[in-house]
Amino acid sequence: MLKKVIEDPRKKAILVLPYVALVQEKSKWLRRAVEGVCKNVALLDDTPDRYRRSRHDHTSVRVVAFFGGSKARAAWADVDIAVCTIEKANALVNTAIEDCTINHLGIVVLDELHMIDDDHRGYLMELMATKLLSLQQGVQIIGMSATLSNTEILAKWLDAKHYQSKYRPVPVEEYLVYDHSIYPASTSSAYFKTASQLNATQPKCLVNPTRTIQPSAYSELKKPMTNAVISLALETVEAGYAALVFCSGRQGCQATALMISEAMPCREGFADDILHRRKEVLSNLRSLSVGLDDTLEKTIIQGVAFHHAGLTTEERDIVAEAYDRGTIKVIVATCSLAAGINLPARRVILQGARMGRDLIGPAMLRQMRGRAGRKGKDEIGESYLCCEKKDLEEVAQLLEADLPAVESCLTPQKRGINRALLEVLAIRLATHANAIDDYMSRTLLSHTMDRGILNEMVEKTIQELIDINLVTVNSTGSYEATLLGQAIVFSSLTPEDGIFVHEELQRALRAFVMDGEMHIFYIFTPVQPAGLVDISWPIFRREMDGLDESGLRVLNFVGINPGFVNRMANSSRTLPERTLEEINTARVYRRFYAAFHLRDLCNELPIHAVARKYETPRGFVQNLAQTCEGFAAGMVKFCDRMGMGMLRSVLEHMIDRLKAGAKADLLELAKIPFVKSRTARVFWENGMRSLRAVAEASPTDIVAILLLAQPKKSKISGEEEEKYRQKLMLKAEIIVSAASRLWERQQQIEIEDEI
Repeated sequence: MLKKVIEDPRKKAILVLPYVALVQEKSKWLRRAVEGVCKNVALLDDTPDRYRRSRHDHTSVRVVAFFGGSKARAAWADVDIAVCTIEKANALVNTAIEDCTINHLGIVVLDELHMIDDDHRGYLMELMATKLLSLQQGVQIIGMSATLSNTEILAKWLDAKHYQSKYRPVPVEEYLVYDHSIYPASTSSAYFKTASQLNATQPKCLVNPTRTIQPSAYSELKKPMTNAVISLALETVEAGYAALVFCSGRQGCQATALMISEAMPCREGFADDILHRRKEVLSNLRSLSVGLDDTLEKTIIQGVAFHHAGLTTEERDIVAEAYDRGTIKVIVATCSLAAGINLPARRVILQGARMGRDLIGPAMLRQMRGRAGRKGKDEIGESYLCCEKKDLEEVAQLLEADLPAVESCLTPQKRGINRALLEVLAIRLATHANAIDDYMSRTLLSHTMDRGILNEMVEKTIQELIDINLVTVNSTGSYEATLLGQAIVFSSLTPEDGIFVHEELQRALRAFVMDGEMHIFYIFTPVQPAGLVDISWPIFRREMDGLDESGLRVLNFVGINPGFVNRMANSSRTLPERTLEEINTARVYRRFYAAFHLRDLCNELPIHAVARKYETPRGFVQNLAQTCEGFAAGMVKFCDRMGMGMLRSVLEHMIDRLKAGAKADLLELAKIPFVKSRTARVFWENGMRSLRAVAEASPTDIVAILLLAQPKKSKISGEEEEKYRQKLMLKAEIIVSAASRLWERQQQIEIEDEI
C-alpha cells in the first residue's frame, strides 16, 4: 500500500476496517510509519490542477481517518491513504466515480474480509469491491482475514491470487479449563465423550489433566470457573507477563477486574517506577472531562483495568496505552470487543464461552484466542477457555467446529440486492440491462447462485425500485435513478430507510415545529436506533412530563402516545416488535428517547452528566452522539440532493452544536481543543468569550478555569494533586496555542475578504 502511493504520487490507497476503534488505531500507526517519507513528486508535473492536493506540501504522505462522527474535512484530492470504516470507504468510492477521479485510486485493502457476511454492513463491502471490479481500472484489491473457510470462492470472485498460511510468529498453546483442571484443547473430542458421561452421572474422566488449580477458601472464589480465571491471571502477572481476560458483559467485566485487583499483591510490593506510572494513568483519567471512574480508581493502582463500550474513547485509549507500555498488567474486556481491539497478551483467558445467553461462534472464539502471544515480547502465547459443567459438551464441540463459510449479503433474504442495484444506477456505472447483467456477474452472489435465478431476481428487484419511485426508465429504455434514489445512495441509506426518511421530512416540512428544538433533534436520530439506546420507561415518562408546549406538539406530531408511555412505565413489558407496524412504532419511540439525550448534550450537559441522568454508561452516550453526527451528515447530503436548503442549514447548525456540546453562542470557543460543553460555558462565564481572549490568556489563567470546569473528584493527595495540575497545564498550553492559530487564521480570512 505504501509502495503504491510513494512510487506514484497520483495514486491513492484506501484501507477498510470494520470498526471505528480500529480505524483510529491504524490511522495513528500509519501516520507514524510515514513520518519523514517523501513521494516521487516528479510525476506530479503532468497532473491536472483539479486533481492536485490543495495543501502546499505535495511531498509528504497524508493519512486521513474517515468514520461516522469524525472531524475529517479533507477532500479526496487531499488524501494519499484513507483509513475508513466500511460505510465511509463505499461513500468515498461513489464520490470518486461520480467526480471521474476513480482512476487515481491505486489500491484497496479489505481487512477482516469475513465481514462481507455481516447482516448489517457486509453488502457494502461486496458492493464496493464489485464496483471496482466492474470499472476495470487496474485497482489492486487485497483481502485479509484470519477467520475464513471458503477463501477459494472469494479469491475466484476477486480474480485474486490466494495465499494461505498457518504460520504464527509466536506459537500459541490452547487449553480447556474445567472443574479446577486444565486440559489441552486438542483433546476436546475426548472431552465430548467425558461430558456425555458426566451428564449420565458417570464423572469418570477419559483424559488426564495437564495440571490442576488449587481450590480457593474464599467464598467469592467458590465457583471453579471464577477461581480459575483469577488464579490464571495472577499466575501470569507473577511470572512478569500480561493477561487479557474476556467476559460476556460489562458488569461482569468490572466485577472480574475488581476481584483480580483485590487478589493482587499489596501496593507496598510494587517498584516505585511502576507505582509512579500507575498514578500517572490515574492522573490522565482524572483530567478528562468525564472524571475518573470509581472502579478504575481502585483497580489501576493494582495494575488491573477493564475495557468495554461503556467507557469513552478517551478512557479506552488511556487504558490501552498503559497496557501496551506494561503499566497495566491485566485487562478485562467484553467478548464483543474482541474483534475491535488490538491488545495482545502472553495469556488470554476466556471466562465462559457465552455472550449473554448465546454460545460464541467459532470465528469469535478464534478472534479472542488469536490475541495470545505478543511478537517481540513473548516466546509463546497461551489461551485458556474456562467453562462450567452445563456448557462442557457444547464447548467441546465449539473447539472442534469448522469456521462457517461466508455468503453474499445480496440475497433476497438479506435485501442487499435492492441497495446494490440502486447504487449502480445512481452512480451511472450501469444504465441498461446488458450492463446491469455484467455488473451482477462480478458480484460474489453470482458465484454461488444459478445464473437464471439471479437474472430473475435482478428483474424483480428493478421493478420493485421502479414501483417505489427510486428508479425510472427513460425514452431510450435505459434505467435512471430518480432524484430520491440518488439522494438515498449518496446519503448512505438503504432504500427502505431512505423512503422512511423522505416521508418524515416531507411531513416535517409541511408542519415543522419551529419554536423549539425537539423536532430537529428527532430528525437527527438514526432511523435504526436499536442497539444505540435502551428505553427506560420511567425516565421516558419523566422527560416527557418535563416537555414544554413546543415539545409536546412534536411528541404528538411524530406519533408518541403519552398513555402508552405511562403504561410501559408502570409495567415491566418490552416494546412489541412482531409486525412491520410494531417495528415502525418501536422505532419512533426509540428515536424520541434518543432525541432527549441529544437535546441535553446540545444544551451543555456533559457526557458523564447525561449518562447519569439516563442511567446508561457514558461510552454509550458518546457513541450515540458520534453515530448521530454521522447520520446527520448523511441527512445533510440527502437534503442537498432533494433541494431542501433550509432544512440542510438547520441540520448543519445542529451538527456543529452537537460536536461542540453547546449552544450557539459558544460555537466559536468550541473550535478550540478541550473546550467543549460545560468547559466552554465556564470559559464564557469567566470572561473568555472569543478566540482572541483565549489566545491572549496565560496558561496559568486557563488552568484556573479548567479546574472550575472539572467534575467533582475524589480526594487526592498532595503529590497526585500536583500531577493533576501538571496535566491541566499541558492542556492549557495546547488550548492557548490552538486559540492563537485559529485567531490568526480568522484574521487572515478577514484581511483577504477586505482585499
